Amino acid sequence: MRAHRQGFSLVELLAVVAIMSILATIGLPLMELSQRRTQEEDLRRSLREIRSALDQYKQLVDTGRISQQAGGSGYPPSLEVLSQGVVDAQSPQAAKIYLLRQLPRDPMAPADQAAANTWAPRSYASPPDEPQPGQDVFDVHSKSSAVGLNGVPYAQW
Repeated sequence: MRAHRQGFSLVELLAVVAIMSILATIGLPLMELSQRRTQEEDLRRSLREIRSALDQYKQLVDTGRISQQAGGSGYPPSLEVLSQGVVDAQSPQAAKIYLLRQLPRDPMAPADQAAANTWAPRSYASPPDEPQPGQDVFDVHSKSSAVGLNGVPYAQW
């Protein structure tokens, strides 16, 4: 009688390794695509949050809750003002108005940069087709030169 063998043969092991490598080849690009979609969702959410806070700041200036410099546009001088707070002109205690709890980071930027440095600001005096920083922050866009999954560069979102 022949003794019963324990373990796997070399052919069986090679077949399993080949199948696993095929599955990994299929899975890695899908994982990278999923991660990029998540980053793009974070970018959309962050842009929406900052732009909403910029609009709210302008509305508060227009209603007199935030004092405006003579000849100013009514938009904040920097992104940091949105989270650091600005003095309420109608408050006798000089309370601050906070428009953001925390300034969101650009998810496409390197992790070692401060949140305010990850965004490229656009001044009110700057044309939309050639955004430039200035004395105020009218809008923001990503500094990333990469192109989104939809074919539009992140800097144009």
